[in-house]
Amino acid sequence: MSQRLAGKVAIVTGAASGIGRAICQRYANEGASLMLVDRNQERLEKATKTLFTGHGNKHCISEGNVSDFDFANKLFDQVKETYGKAGNVLVNCAGITRDSLLINMTEKQFDDVIQVNLKSIFTMTKAFIGTLRHTGGMHPASIINISSIVGKTGNAGQANYAASKAGVIGFTKTVGMEMGRYGVRCNAILPGFIQTPMTDAVPEEIMKKYLKMIPMKRMGTPEEIANVCLFLGCDESSYVNCAALEVSGGFFA
Repeated sequence: MSQRLAGKVAIVTGAASGIGRAICQRYANEGASLMLVDRNQERLEKATKTLFTGHGNKHCISEGNVSDFDFANKLFDQVKETYGKAGNVLVNCAGITRDSLLINMTEKQFDDVIQVNLKSIFTMTKAFIGTLRHTGGMHPASIINISSIVGKTGNAGQANYAASKAGVIGFTKTVGMEMGRYGVRCNAILPGFIQTPMTDAVPEEIMKKYLKMIPMKRMGTPEEIANVCLFLGCDESSYVNCAALEVSGGFFA
């Protein structure tokens, strides 16, 4: 078993299920110590029990609202206290859907999705960079934001979700431009249709329609997203910055 993340500390939001949980498992297998962040304490505890610790890596959890500035700042204080540094990798994976045709979409449905999917990336990234600056100066780090292919293509019934994920792409490129000079890279992953609790809610007849549009004729797995996240988090991607990597099986390529 390789240890491409040995000695590194990674903070992963949305860590309790789906893609976030798969990323944590992949990172732990590669030697990283993890701070798992989510709003569900019970699921966080269950997820942590599945993580590999054979490399001496240490895993902790933090329950809270990642779109809240106070929580984000306290979280990175906890990371510093636990691991002695701000961390090496930040994976912003927290996300929700509140699907509805625009004509029926409520203000709350729109605001809830923007808060979790976009504002949380702002709060977590700002807190992370601030902590890097105040712990001996900037050091090389990787920020990975989970966007979506619909942030590029749009999707009927998901005006709020598509807008939030498009915002993630623009935010990612800007942070990479600003922070690249310090060795802090920022990249986005654009998953297509992935087998997660979120896509389980899509009606079967609609999913069959989408599968016909995917050149590979299948959904992806959380593990396939985690593999790309591993690449972006380790030193093998040291010159990858401001990128938006599509992992969609060719959907809307």
